[in-house]
Amino acid sequence: MRVRIGDIVIGKGLPVAIQSMTNTPTFDVERTVRQIERLKKAGADIVRVSIPDERSARALKEIKERVSVPLIADIHFDHRLAILSIKMGTDKVRINPGNIGSDWKVRELANFAKEHRVPIRVGANTGSLPKDLEDRYEERYVALAEAALREARLLEKFGFNDIVISAKSSDAIETIRANEYIRERVSYPIHIGVTEAGVYESAVVSSSFALGYLLYEGIGETIRVSIAGDPVREVYVARKLLSTLGMRKEPKVVACPSCARAVFNVEKVAEDVERKLFKLGKPVTFSVLGCYVNGIGEGKRADAGIAGIDSERFVAFKRGEIIGTFKMTDLERVIEDLLSNL
Repeated sequence: MRVRIGDIVIGKGLPVAIQSMTNTPTFDVERTVRQIERLKKAGADIVRVSIPDERSARALKEIKERVSVPLIADIHFDHRLAILSIKMGTDKVRINPGNIGSDWKVRELANFAKEHRVPIRVGANTGSLPKDLEDRYEERYVALAEAALREARLLEKFGFNDIVISAKSSDAIETIRANEYIRERVSYPIHIGVTEAGVYESAVVSSSFALGYLLYEGIGETIRVSIAGDPVREVYVARKLLSTLGMRKEPKVVACPSCARAVFNVEKVAEDVERKLFKLGKPVTFSVLGCYVNGIGEGKRADAGIAGIDSERFVAFKRGEIIGTFKMTDLERVIEDLLSNL
């Protein structure tokens, strides 16, 4: 099954879409637009914005006019804000089964969204599980999955089928099991992510494990890597994850983990090369290797790279072939030449 979100279509057999979420006050149009543009430039396909009140919902109209990336209105508690967001031009609405309220509210939203051809994501979180489901199921992942499925069935009851489902836990294993449970039962597109994953390192490890596992199983049409702080980092990590799984062609730096044989600062050089590659936007691989032990062997599959010889010299290579030996003082210039000719 496929779902259109603005000019993006998601579904089985289509590229996995990267999603992130703004952390600016949505009613602050200038700041929100700037952040959305940064997210788009980083590679976000879809951006979600919080709609906690009416002025945030009304701000969507101007925001939508000034950005080109599809927008999702994130709604909790008040279905009227979802309806207002659709009026203001949002491309998709996200509701939480744990707090959206009575069935008639869902019916009103479903009828309005269907009329305006706006999809709805049913997004269940362990932090706001319906109590009856928590009490009914011994395994929390089942309660989480059933919370999302119950809301989807309710939308179906009201004749609405333009649905995306997500079930997120802060526990990676729980997230995996809930999404496997859902995939066995429905064919709607699934948005995957580990919610409240934490600060950078913890979030990256947890999200990479859960999302990588699910994507490798063929589960997940859109993804978000949740990281506390600047959301642009979420997009970079998501890109790298999809690239690792062979689902996107992205710039890649192969760098050795460094040891006492390294004759230059591998971390510093590799980070500099990575920044330049992403700025160039070329889906190429560049190797940064600290010594000659593995040297060309490690970089044979790279488009280009360098390997240290001693404290004064390094070799540069292109597609596995050495193109020259250079002085360490020329390192930056040679890297620039290699990058510009890829």
